[in-house]
Amino acid sequence: VQLQASGGGLVQAGGSLRLSCAASGRTFSSYTMGWFRQAPGEERDFVGAIRRSGGTTYYADSVKGRFTISRDNAKNMVYLQMNSLKPEDTAVYYCAAAPRGLILTGLRDQHEYDFWGQGTQVTVSS
Repeated sequence: VQLQASGGGLVQAGGSLRLSCAASGRTFSSYTMGWFRQAPGEERDFVGAIRRSGGTTYYADSVKGRFTISRDNAKNMVYLQMNSLKPEDTAVYYCAAAPRGLILTGLRDQHEYDFWGQGTQVTVSS
């Protein structure tokens, strides 16, 4: 599967952005989807994930209550709605896909994901 992330940009603290990730292929619904981010000089960190059916989502503690992941399997799309953005949310955001279900610890592990988008920059100014 090929992934294309979009929707990043520059926003003031407290603002919102919606990232989108478009996936190619006809088996999108069989993929667990995740969002990760990488700030300059930092390692890539888990942001959130959504199970194949879209029924269950998981979030890093740092974004819980502010970010929401959703997916539309009919459109091969996954979204990351980001509200109440903070300067520390500044990073390159990546969508990722795993062609299987993942256990809870696996959802947060970037090595469990086989396919990655190119990343989209999110910058939050104070």
